[in-house]
Amino acid sequence: MEPSRILAEFLREPKIAYLSMEIGIQNDIHTYSGGLGVLAGDTIRSAADLKVPMVAVTLISRKGYFRQVLDAEGNQTERPALWQPEKFMDALPEKVYLELSGRPVAIRAWIFVQRSVTGGKVPIFFLDTDLPENTPEDRELTSYLYGGDDRYRLKQEAILGIGGVRILRKLGLDIKKYHMNEGHASLLTLELLLEYRKDIESVWEEDLIWDVDRVKELCVFTSHTPVEAGHDRFSYELFREIVGEVIPLRVLKKLAGPDRLNMTHLALNLSEYVNGVAKKHREVSMRMFPGYEFSSITNGVHSFTWTCDSMRRVYDKYLQGWANEPELFVRVGRIPEEELWGAHMETKKNLIDYVNAKTGAGMNCDALTIGYARRATAYKRADLLFRDLERLARIGNGKIQLVFAGKAHPKDNPGKMMIKHVFECIKKLRGSVKAAYLENYDMEMALKLISGVDVWLNTPQRPREASGTSGMKAAHNGVPNFSVLDGWWIEGHIEGYTGWSIGPPPSEEMDYIGGRDQQDAEDLYAKLENIVIPMFYENRRTWIKMMQNAIGKNAYYFNTHRMMLRYVTEAYIR
Repeated sequence: MEPSRILAEFLREPKIAYLSMEIGIQNDIHTYSGGLGVLAGDTIRSAADLKVPMVAVTLISRKGYFRQVLDAEGNQTERPALWQPEKFMDALPEKVYLELSGRPVAIRAWIFVQRSVTGGKVPIFFLDTDLPENTPEDRELTSYLYGGDDRYRLKQEAILGIGGVRILRKLGLDIKKYHMNEGHASLLTLELLLEYRKDIESVWEEDLIWDVDRVKELCVFTSHTPVEAGHDRFSYELFREIVGEVIPLRVLKKLAGPDRLNMTHLALNLSEYVNGVAKKHREVSMRMFPGYEFSSITNGVHSFTWTCDSMRRVYDKYLQGWANEPELFVRVGRIPEEELWGAHMETKKNLIDYVNAKTGAGMNCDALTIGYARRATAYKRADLLFRDLERLARIGNGKIQLVFAGKAHPKDNPGKMMIKHVFECIKKLRGSVKAAYLENYDMEMALKLISGVDVWLNTPQRPREASGTSGMKAAHNGVPNFSVLDGWWIEGHIEGYTGWSIGPPPSEEMDYIGGRDQQDAEDLYAKLENIVIPMFYENRRTWIKMMQNAIGKNAYYFNTHRMMLRYVTEAYIR
C-alpha cells in the first residue's frame, strides 16, 4: 500500500502523540536499549488493543544501541546493531527542516503500523536524517541510540522534540495531547510555545509573550528515573550554539533552570499532568523536585507479548480472552496444577537447552533455576548474590543454578567491571553451582529468561528502581519474584505468597542509606537457604500455589492495559 494511503486513515480524528527516544516494537527493529523502550513498545501495543487514538514518534536509530560481545573474561565490546528499515516500514515523502548548528537539517519519517487483532492500529513515525541533502555529519544524527557526546545527544533530542512536532503537523495530524515519555522529548514544549505565542502588547511586556497555560494543557510528562544522572542537562551555551535562541534565554531559564538547561524541569514546568511510574517513585520524585506535584501510574507489561507459548496455550484453554482482558488472571485457580507445572517445565526445558547450547554450562531441568537480567550498572548490584561465595557454594551446592544477562552502557566503566566480576564469580563457583552469563540481552532472550527460570531475582539499591518491569513479565509466566522492596515490588509483594523480599521494608528513613550490601546479602542467603530451596524441592504443591499467586495477584494488575486505561482517564481526558 502507498504510504499516503497508509497515513490517510489516521487523519480522521484527533490523536494522542506519544514521543519516546526509544521504542522496542519488535526484536529485530533495533530502536530500543532496555526497559524504557520496551515499556514504550508495550504501551503502543496496548493502545492498539484498546483502540486508543494514539500515534508515536521516535528516532530510526539505524545502527541500533549496540550488539554486545563478551569474551571469556567478561570484557564487553560493542558492535553496531545494524538493521534495514525498508524491510519493516515505509518511508513517507514529506520532509521538515530543523536548524542545528546554523544549518538546516532535513528530517523525514518512516511509518510502521502496530496492528492488533482487535482491529486497533497505532502508527509509529521513525524520524530519519540520513538524507542526501544533509551533510555527512548530519546524516549520522539518527544512527545511534544514545550515542556520541552532549552535542550529538542534544541534536537528537531536538530532532525528537522539535522535529517530532513539525513532522506531525506536516503530515496533517490533529494532536490533542503530547505525552513525553521521559525528558528526552521535552524540547517539543518550545515548539508549542512558538505556536501559541501571545500578542506581546497584551501580556507581561518583559517575558511572558508565551501562552504557557495553553502549552501545559497539551502536555503530559512521565518521569522514569529516581537517579540524578538520568535527568539530561545541557549548558545554555551549547543549546544556543546548536538550537539557537528559540525563545528568549531569560524565559528559557525560568522554565528549564537558572544554570543549565534541565530537560526534566522544562517538562515539569510545561506539563499539566506529571507522573512517576510507581507509588514509591512518586514519593522519590517529589523529594528530588520539591514544589512539583506528581501523580503515580505504576507501569505494566503487555500481557500477550510477555507470555511464553506454553503458558499462552494453558491460558487460552482455561481463561479465554485473557490477552485483551488480563483481569481474568484472577481466575487462575481454574487451571489444574499439573497443567500449570507442565507448561512451566516445557518452557524451562527450552531455556536450559538454549543456555547449554550457548555456554556449555551443563545445566539440568530439575535444579532450581534463578534468573537475573538487568542493565549492568553499579546500583543494580548484579553481584550481590556473590558477596559470600563460600556461603553461596554451600547453600546452592547441586541445588541451584544461575542464569545472568545484561548490557553495560558503552561509557559505564563500573557497569562493565560488574560484568567482569560476575564472570569471575561464576568461574569460582564451578563444581558447586552451575552458572552462566548470556551475551547480547535483547527482547527475544528476555522472554526465554523470564518464563524459563523458577525464580526472578532483583537486587537494586533502594530507592533507585523507579519501577522494574522484568519482574512483572516473570509473574505473567507464573515465576515468583525474589526482590528488594523497591519500585513495583512494594505494591506487588506479599511475603511468602507472591514471592519474597530482600532486606527491610521500604521507608523514607531507609532511602539513600549506603552500606546495606552486607545486610541485604545476609537476608538473601537466609531466605534462599531456609525458605526458597526447601519449598522448591520438598513442597511442590505450595510452590505451584506461589506460581498461581504470581499470576492471579500480580499479572492481573501489572499490565499495560490497566496502565493505559489510567493514562486515558487521568491524563488524556482532561
